[in-house]
Amino acid sequence: MADEKNKKKVVYGRDIVDDSMHKSAIALEYNPDEEAPKVIASGRGHLADKIIDKAQEYDIPVHQDEKLANSLSNLEIGEYIPKELYQVVAEVLVYVDAMDRIKGRMDQKGEDGWKKKK
Repeated sequence: MADEKNKKKVVYGRDIVDDSMHKSAIALEYNPDEEAPKVIASGRGHLADKIIDKAQEYDIPVHQDEKLANSLSNLEIGEYIPKELYQVVAEVLVYVDAMDRIKGRMDQKGEDGWKKKK
């Protein structure tokens, strides 16, 4: 069973300038113990803003991809992504994981850029 640390979360968004009702956000969570990433939040307009704000508050990556966001917005909360989206979502999750690792290494370094002694 995966613990919270092993779960990956990412928010996909679409933003059309000057038209907040066309803004959408879909939050996915990937748990290695489950079959695929699943939708944990979804919304349009002001709800999309709240999802994105919450993601930023908790340092969850926000990835803008209009085409992918459109595809994901058709899913229900709790629904797993379809197989045809596995590849593109996996690429984003791999990128997110790499950024988490880099951030972890940076957090271990002091202000002078050198690794802290334990």
